[in-house]
Amino acid sequence: MTKNPVTYRRTSGLSPEFALLGFLNQSSAHGYELHQKLTGELGEIWHCSQSQTYNILTRLEAQGFIDGTPHPQEKRPDKRELRLSAAGYERFETWLHALSPSSVRAIRIEFMTRLYFLYSRSPAEALLAIGAQIEALQNHLTTLTHKMAALPEVQMFNRMGMSLRIRQLETLVGWLDECKNILSVHS
Repeated sequence: MTKNPVTYRRTSGLSPEFALLGFLNQSSAHGYELHQKLTGELGEIWHCSQSQTYNILTRLEAQGFIDGTPHPQEKRPDKRELRLSAAGYERFETWLHALSPSSVRAIRIEFMTRLYFLYSRSPAEALLAIGAQIEALQNHLTTLTHKMAALPEVQMFNRMGMSLRIRQLETLVGWLDECKNILSVHS
């Protein structure tokens, strides 16, 4: 059966599939090992059951992003050693170098996962990614500030909602600056 990676279903960046691809980019592993890495290294970012991990891995293999080799075990089901395919490597690298959307959830989950893998590869790359993400957030802040200024005073609920979004992004920029300082010290 030929796998066609072009026909994969678009998955949100807020899926642990990219973390799993990232771990496989580091080294081949069994499903259980990948789940242990996910919960051990990124457990405060991703909350994923073992069955969810296996379902994601099964889907990624069906889509051609990972390849598995069965290893027979006595009196137990075969273990599958998983490794990243060329298509999986390309998908991971594309995701790794993208910007995250300007939302608290995307930064907390997607960007932190991205930062983990960038830092493990190159602390300098991680610092550049933080700078690029801060710039994207600041650009979005400018847009929201202009929208806020254009809102009539009588639209107080729209103004309060916009104010909340602005404050969340300002907080994210400050937090990313802190992350940059922490990584600079440990690099």
